[in-house]
Amino acid sequence: MAQLSDDCFAFNGPLMPVADAERLIAERVTPVDERETVALREAVGRVLAVDIIAPVNAPPFDNSAVDGFAVSGDDLKGDGETRLTIVDRAAAGHAAVQALKSGEAIRIFTGAPMPAGADTVFMQEDCRLDGDAVVVPPGLKRGANRRLAGEDMRAGAVALPAGRRLAVQHVALTAALGLTKLDVRRRVRVALFSTGDEIIEPGSALPRAALYDSNRYLLSGLLARFGAEITDLGILSDDPKALARAMADAASTHDLVLTSGGVSTGEADYVRSAVESIGRIVFWRVAIKPGRPVAMGVIPGAKNGDGAAFVGLPGNPVAVFVTFVRVVRPLLLRLAGALPEPLIAMPARATFSYKKRKGRREYVRVTLRTASDGAVEAVKYEQDGAGVLTSLTETDGLAELGEDVSNVEPGTTVGFLSYASLLG
Repeated sequence: MAQLSDDCFAFNGPLMPVADAERLIAERVTPVDERETVALREAVGRVLAVDIIAPVNAPPFDNSAVDGFAVSGDDLKGDGETRLTIVDRAAAGHAAVQALKSGEAIRIFTGAPMPAGADTVFMQEDCRLDGDAVVVPPGLKRGANRRLAGEDMRAGAVALPAGRRLAVQHVALTAALGLTKLDVRRRVRVALFSTGDEIIEPGSALPRAALYDSNRYLLSGLLARFGAEITDLGILSDDPKALARAMADAASTHDLVLTSGGVSTGEADYVRSAVESIGRIVFWRVAIKPGRPVAMGVIPGAKNGDGAAFVGLPGNPVAVFVTFVRVVRPLLLRLAGALPEPLIAMPARATFSYKKRKGRREYVRVTLRTASDGAVEAVKYEQDGAGVLTSLTETDGLAELGEDVSNVEPGTTVGFLSYASLLG
């Protein structure tokens, strides 16, 4: 279970800035502590529990980076071609039989060990054969096309630090070091449900005034992208006592209870009061649009000091997406023991006009295009509504407008966050 105090997210302001939410999460949330060992093929998306120390050099020996001819730099003429006798052949997986002597060259292939006495490799397309000799051109720098032992990773160095969330390239590096298993933290356990008497399961008959539940499917996919172990509790009705029972049960076996809907100020928004009856809401409302009514808190567990974090997201699906990637994402990474993965917005030139209130961070759905002058432009989706799912399916990402921004005009530089960067 996660180790959470009942005030770990505590904040005294009326609206919590996004940066403050991230800071409190980083400072006050303790990662899950349990560990397990997994095979390399199961390691993508997991979080390393310990540093990976390189047991060997990578590569383990000097080798050729190209197909060509291995030579000694001492033999090369500085002002003209050099003719060298071909005396041996070295293929990948096989070393040359003899050491290189002055005036000699060895035919070599990519990945083959560098012969003794050789320090430079000419690409075969830059050479010409002359009987039993090869003629190489002038101007190649000594050491060219040679990969040195340990140039990628030295034995004894930290190859990957504890907390690294493993992508395919990280797993490839560990394989190159000869490892077959890795020690990782266990997956974060998340209990997920939607709320609302108007929400029904897709595939059911759709009564008048009812809506199909898209939020649970959206959140399940997002949680899976971040390696969570998900328990889907379905759709819970607007009954405060039933909500409280379900969340209390979930908190005893999960690290995070995640809901959508029912956290605003309406008379039928029962999630907040249900949490307060069994735990504590420690902040409510974030200075973000879409998605201001975000609640965060703690639901105590069976043991003293144990408990599950609680996050209640808004009901509109676009607001759910935005608040997940900006609030839940850093919380999930912290619970998982992952190193921080800051989101870096890339500059794009706005093609639209937009006015906003200062003090709030806003996210505008945009599509990218290349202008005639080569600049990358951000084109705003025509509909702004927080319930318009096509504004996510028909765009490339979010334009991030900071708290100090009040006005955007065509030509203004805005920060762009691609969906790929938000989901990676």
